[in-house]
Amino acid sequence: MLLKDKKILIMGIRNKWSIAYGIAKSAYDNGAKLIFTYMGEENKEKIEDLISDFKGSKAYPLDDASEDNLVKEVFSQIKKENGKINGLVHAIAHANTEDLHNDFIFTSKEGYAHAVDVSAYSFVLSARILEELDMLNENASMVTLTYYGSEKVLKGYNVMGVAKAALEASVRYLAENLGRQNIRVNAISAGPIKTLSAKGIKDFSSIMTVVEEKSPLHRNVTTTQIGNVSTFLLSNMSDAITGQIIYADSGYSIMGV
Repeated sequence: MLLKDKKILIMGIRNKWSIAYGIAKSAYDNGAKLIFTYMGEENKEKIEDLISDFKGSKAYPLDDASEDNLVKEVFSQIKKENGKINGLVHAIAHANTEDLHNDFIFTSKEGYAHAVDVSAYSFVLSARILEELDMLNENASMVTLTYYGSEKVLKGYNVMGVAKAALEASVRYLAENLGRQNIRVNAISAGPIKTLSAKGIKDFSSIMTVVEEKSPLHRNVTTTQIGNVSTFLLSNMSDAITGQIIYADSGYSIMGV
């Protein structure tokens, strides 16, 4: 088991169809002890029912992962109750609906800042607070989630593509900073998956159809597959990999047309 006795903090779990759940299941099946953060105290009962699949896990409400003091407060509680952790999975992203449905040129200043704050800065903040609180064990690994829309124009992805580009650059800079403490930082660029978040992207089903038609493997990816890639990155098997964007998209990103 690749993650036996490792404590992994997963930020942003929502439901059984989310990528975060797929990651949690793979990590748990590989021996990890899981800790979660979720948005909305009102979702406590639902989240606790969801993570009951993972014996011994615990979830903490975190309504704004881009707010410095709140993240520090929650992480401090997590450390007090669980000790140091071996890995972080950042599965948090959001953009305003109107900024995904309208042409990108009409993105508001507020919408632009919101998307980057929630989707990219929250990862940088998490890394900083983990370091400040001395929460990471030696050889710890941090993983975040990105998408191909960070580097190519995908209709309807809009400001989220900008936010993911910022996230990917952040991965590289964090990898350089945290490498001094032997901590690795990577991102998974997953192929399109029908999650609750994906419903906000206009004509999302057509993107999935194109990937199935054009990718070398002629199939879309699953949350289980992304979970397995994450487990590898969280494990010591990947201890020579940092600052990388790992594509798990059935090869779609290599195609020119």
